[in-house]
Amino acid sequence: MSVSTPITLIIGASVNSERYAHKAAHKLLASGYSIVQIGTKSGEVAGQPILTGKPVFANIDTVTLYIGPAHQPDWYAYVLQLKPRRVIFNPGTENADFEALLRQNNIETLEACTLVLLSIGAY
Repeated sequence: MSVSTPITLIIGASVNSERYAHKAAHKLLASGYSIVQIGTKSGEVAGQPILTGKPVFANIDTVTLYIGPAHQPDWYAYVLQLKPRRVIFNPGTENADFEALLRQNNIETLEACTLVLLSIGAY
């Protein structure tokens, strides 16, 4: 998939409306951002499909993580090959090893809440 506008990739997407990844998808779209979503189960959130696996994308600007540190090592190589501008570690996803690896590859890391960043206009 290739799109011309920068997009935010949500890793850990869920159809469960109580999950923060679900809320972030809605808020990102409502704020005018393009998104793609990856989860363990396919589905749909805010009219956007949840993909499974590790599909190849172009033009990923931001990766926002909603998977815990124990599950992140399986995603290291994938996120690195996407070459995003930044990776947001939402609360509970902080991972010093992954953050160091990303910084070594000139990818900005941010320990923050996507929802809060959007609500204060700092996304």
